[in-house]
Amino acid sequence: MLSFLIWIPILSAVIIAFLPGKLVPASRIRLVSLIVAGIVLFWNLFILLKFDISTPGMQFEEYLPWNETLGLSYQIGVDGLSILMLLLNSLLTWIAIYSSERETERPRLFYSLILFISGGVAGAFLAENLLLFFLFYELELIPFYLLISIWGGEKRAYAGIKFLIYTAVSGALILASFLGLVFLTGANSFAFDAISTQNISAGLQLILLIGIIIGFGIKIPLVPFHTWLPDAYVEASAPIAILLGGVLAKLGTYGLLRFGMGMFPEAWSVVAPTLAIWGAVSAIYGAVIAIAQTDIKRMVAYSSIGHMGYVLLASASSTALALVGAVAQMFSHGLILAILFHLVGIIESKVGTRELDKLNGLMSPIRGLPLISALLVLSGMASAGIPGLTGFVAEFIVFQGSFSVFPLPTLLCVASSGLTAVYFVILLNRTCFGKLDNNLAYFPKVVWAEKIPALVLAILIIFLGIQPTWLVRWSETTTTAMVATISPMEKTVIAQVAVK
Repeated sequence: MLSFLIWIPILSAVIIAFLPGKLVPASRIRLVSLIVAGIVLFWNLFILLKFDISTPGMQFEEYLPWNETLGLSYQIGVDGLSILMLLLNSLLTWIAIYSSERETERPRLFYSLILFISGGVAGAFLAENLLLFFLFYELELIPFYLLISIWGGEKRAYAGIKFLIYTAVSGALILASFLGLVFLTGANSFAFDAISTQNISAGLQLILLIGIIIGFGIKIPLVPFHTWLPDAYVEASAPIAILLGGVLAKLGTYGLLRFGMGMFPEAWSVVAPTLAIWGAVSAIYGAVIAIAQTDIKRMVAYSSIGHMGYVLLASASSTALALVGAVAQMFSHGLILAILFHLVGIIESKVGTRELDKLNGLMSPIRGLPLISALLVLSGMASAGIPGLTGFVAEFIVFQGSFSVFPLPTLLCVASSGLTAVYFVILLNRTCFGKLDNNLAYFPKVVWAEKIPALVLAILIIFLGIQPTWLVRWSETTTTAMVATISPMEKTVIAQVAVK
């Protein structure tokens, strides 16, 4: 069941890339890719319906020996930590393909790279072997570099190289930590269940954990490893920005939970207070820098840094409620960031600019972009954590689960949530309201095909805000089991350090 999510997109990407043009003309490549992404999405929904929320461990496991000398096996499974991430990956892949331009240059390469990324990301979320995870984790590196460098904006070459360097360093740190972990434990396999850190001294555990934290911190990204993000997000086309922010960043937060907290519970209790402060700093920094932006796409990009800080705070708190909130925040952030980038892309294509000083009056029902503006207001409210929308649900659970352990960092994150409302009020006030320029405001109409991705995402944002059970029920059992791996003594250490 699970291999379908990995290999159908990858094999389809290979076929699309090398299929003779006589069989499938370039004009049909987008449709074929959309069908493949749709099939994978429906299969993901089928797995979701079959998923047993009462089981904390891996489900639908598949195992195939690969290279016993290296300790590498094809071992995959899904649990409450990864099930929603898989769904997010397949949904945003479909959204990215659907929202791409119909006259995209070099469509065979463009769509095959997107499908290749989808399969690689799914493999990373499903892997139960450290080396297998690393292979899938690195699989998306070159495709994203090409998508930024070929189809990006004016500074696409610079942004692509910067992304390549940062993510390569991320992979090197993670691989070094994984190799050190297996070597020091004396395990004969890279399988998760074959590795136990009990025989490693606290000092060595801490060194390995720091490598993992920095490696995944680059991917999230966290301050000060975030400098690749604004360039990559802004220079990438809107569909690729959706995948970068909505999917790629989640590999970082997922990795912290799966390998940081999951494999180093003792060392995690030592670094948890620092991580909580780090999360709060990232949240405040992202919000403050976003306020200073005049490019609405760059403003949305910096907002992503702030919201990922909430996930780090929840991970550091290590309470069952906070971890449920972390998973919910990862999923809801992906939805909200996707709709924001999609709407910004439409505004740029119709108006011709992303600069706040040149945008006004788009809410005008006659000559403006009224529905796009209304959806932009909705998505801004969701990002700011307004009740009734999925952003509020995720943030409230994170804050409630973290406050008892780290009250000050939690209050700082709450303050950053208030700052989120500030920069979105600035964005909406200058973009949607005011008077249109009578000489310039003759914008092309937004057809329904362009509105569909935003409407789908808006419906999910509203539905999950009203029915939060559908957002949190999938991860509760798994995250509770993860918290149980941290002993009461370690939890006491976290609490005592937090108080000091």
